[in-house]
Amino acid sequence: MRDVLDELMRWWESGESVGVGTVVATFRSAPRPPGASMVVGPDDTAVGSVSGGCVEGAVYDLAQEVVGSGEPVLQRYGVSDDDAFAVGLTCGGILDVYVEKVDRDTFPELGEIAADVRARRPIALATVIEHPDPAVLGRRLVIRPDQPADASLGSARMDDAVHDDALGLLAQGHNATLTYGPDGERRGEGMRVFVWAFAPKPRMLVFGAIDFAAAVARVGAFLGYHVTVCDARPVFATHSRFPEADEVIVDWPHRYLAAEVEAGRIDARTVVTVLTHDPKFDVPLLEVALRLREVAYIGAMGSRRTHEDREQRLKEAGLGPEEIARLSSPIGLDLGARTPEETAISIAAEIIAGRWGGSGNRLAETGGRIHGEHALP
Repeated sequence: MRDVLDELMRWWESGESVGVGTVVATFRSAPRPPGASMVVGPDDTAVGSVSGGCVEGAVYDLAQEVVGSGEPVLQRYGVSDDDAFAVGLTCGGILDVYVEKVDRDTFPELGEIAADVRARRPIALATVIEHPDPAVLGRRLVIRPDQPADASLGSARMDDAVHDDALGLLAQGHNATLTYGPDGERRGEGMRVFVWAFAPKPRMLVFGAIDFAAAVARVGAFLGYHVTVCDARPVFATHSRFPEADEVIVDWPHRYLAAEVEAGRIDARTVVTVLTHDPKFDVPLLEVALRLREVAYIGAMGSRRTHEDREQRLKEAGLGPEEIARLSSPIGLDLGARTPEETAISIAAEIIAGRWGGSGNRLAETGGRIHGEHALP
């Protein structure tokens, strides 16, 4: 929903009714992850995507029907359906898409949710997408850390189970469909609840204000990271040199990272790229970074000779083999990159491969599913 939130809010604020289709579960080689949404507006326009083009036409038609009827629908598209090829889903995947009518009456909480998302405050939205009692279908629970839920799905047992599980998903920044018994029984079946986890953007920390860092910042912003560039040299660490970065910090890298850790602003989704290739900057920084348990990726730029020298310095600083093994150095995948932009792509490719468990090999030379299960939250 995050990708279509601005357009959705424009219609919501003007009092219009729209149809919203959201991917709530995927199987096999589904092209879009849970949480991907498409909005069909009152002027018959469509914003967003649920399948990269495979089933958009069918979801578009269903969304218009749902706006007219007001009744939400959970629809499966895929190779198990007789009409799979008729709606264009030829990739071999299966999608569960939940389609609902959204306006001020059906979704009064949307304004506050959008405000939290825009302010980067963590918030989760749980929606009942399947239940034996039609009256429960479509009920919502808004979950904020350290706050009780401001509504009810129907019983305290349901609320407690969904609230606790949604907080876990929010901590990971991971959308998912949860299954319970009709009254929230954890080992039961009959009720399915989809949770949007609107966690703040994951962070990309780029250390070293060089031309390669500018390219990495651009790619990081494109991938949806909150990008921070940090360098101790004020003449180089300027907003004019890094316009795509969300923050440009003048500080010693190791001191800045330690302060962010102390403030609780580093988590398991954070990626750290060390591009200084200068021992006086990168060794103290890596001493801090490699001792962190909950970081998704740590990469450092430099030649193989630079890497060998850096590794020796880290050993002398007291880091053990397991800590040093967490370092991706030389940084990036072997794409034959030469320019800063090409190098940034190789770094991004390594980060993506690590997150989703990709091999980095050419797809033409591999077998099995193209879209695997993700490895990291």
